[in-house]
Amino acid sequence: MATSIVFMGTPQFAVPILQSLIDHPEYDVKAVLTQPDHRVGRKHVLTPSPVKQLAVENDIKVLQPAKLSKSDEMQEIIDMQPDLLITAAYGQFLPTKLLEAAKIAAINVHGSLLPKYRGGAPVQYSIINGDKETGISIMYMVKKMDAGDVISQRAIPIEKDDDNGTMFEKLSILGRDLLLDTLPDLIAGKTTATPQDESQVVFSPNISTEEEKIDYTMTAEQIDNKVRGLRPAPLGNMTIDGLRTKIYDVTPLDEKTDLEAGKVVRATKHELVLAAGDGTTYKINRLKPAGKQAMDITAYLNGHQALKEGGQAVTDD
Repeated sequence: MATSIVFMGTPQFAVPILQSLIDHPEYDVKAVLTQPDHRVGRKHVLTPSPVKQLAVENDIKVLQPAKLSKSDEMQEIIDMQPDLLITAAYGQFLPTKLLEAAKIAAINVHGSLLPKYRGGAPVQYSIINGDKETGISIMYMVKKMDAGDVISQRAIPIEKDDDNGTMFEKLSILGRDLLLDTLPDLIAGKTTATPQDESQVVFSPNISTEEEKIDYTMTAEQIDNKVRGLRPAPLGNMTIDGLRTKIYDVTPLDEKTDLEAGKVVRATKHELVLAAGDGTTYKINRLKPAGKQAMDITAYLNGHQALKEGGQAVTDD
């Protein structure tokens, strides 16, 4: 008999994981729980989550409570008495009453090497903090956020050109594969879970508006990490030439400077090199000033000829 599953997830990260369960006949996905449809773009088009789209395509029941706790949808899941509850970036806390409804286990596919990066933005912070690797942890779910015992883990390197977009893609595949490798032993009762070391816990809260600001006094490498950690969304920003400017891409340089952070080291028709912290330098490759389209640095410099060597390009708000 197939193992019955209720799957909970929302973004694209969760799609390959759900697809793998659908593709394996030994698993029976009874229902999918995902966040409510939300409005997207300038026209505010009501759009289903990627997980909902996949579930609908496969004729799987979809539940979308705005608040899960004490909802009719939660009771519906409890009444299903599934063997497994599996979450992957769902976006809401699961009440203990729901967790206890799983006959075998309630588990989470989490995008970090726990106990490092509990919370809603583990991939972003692993890049922002300059980590050399991240990974997937499959853990038992408990009421406390991302605090359950870890069943299995697998690491993956963070390359210098990775951003949160590429890492989410890599981690979703890693999560899919690790889950498929973990489930048979979990279902058979052969797994041994490891409690998390609370002294090693690092939190990664959802990215706030304040966190999107790039501190131009950081080193060039730290600025690059921040830019990549926030790309392709929500994007980091600086105030350049008086305008709040979103930064898409920078390159740290080997050259050093005596200029203070934020000053122009070099401005030509095709290159803008800025001073960062500790005498480091970097060039901006692509950016988007407020009220403008995204552009490469050549197009930008064509309209900002006042940026001169030694001048202060980046300022505080």
